[in-house]
Amino acid sequence: MPKIELETYIKADIQIVFDLSRSIDLHMLSTSHTNEKAIAGRTSGLIELNDFVTWKAKHFGFYHTLTSKISEYDRPNYFMDSQVTGIFKYFRHEHHFNKTSTGTRMLDLFDYKSPLGVLGTIADKILVENYMTKLLLTRNTLIKEFAETNKWKKILN
Repeated sequence: MPKIELETYIKADIQIVFDLSRSIDLHMLSTSHTNEKAIAGRTSGLIELNDFVTWKAKHFGFYHTLTSKISEYDRPNYFMDSQVTGIFKYFRHEHHFNKTSTGTRMLDLFDYKSPLGVLGTIADKILVENYMTKLLLTRNTLIKEFAETNKWKKILN
């Protein structure tokens, strides 16, 4: 079971970074190359505790849908989303935020398991883990860009 851990340092207030991380609109911007759209549940704005979002996106040449729920929430320090239905056997994505002397440390812990038993484990090692890491890095880069400039105001009105 792969566990992806990413640390991002952002020169911005923890409240801004936390809220950008909850933004469905910013998430869709970061995944525009996959045509990812929120199609059910909360489809725009900021996700909150117990919110559901159903996403549709094209990955590996096929469209997939996945529904996740915000199952834990402690503003502005932490939230977790986990798969309710979708392509993974399961996933759990923890978002941690800590104030630093220069802004905010954002830590992503993404724990998942692919379906198909041994075939899924092989796919993880060859393809899926790297793909998911790149998706998360792209998202974090956009959060950083928006938080460190005035672009955040376009998202957090």
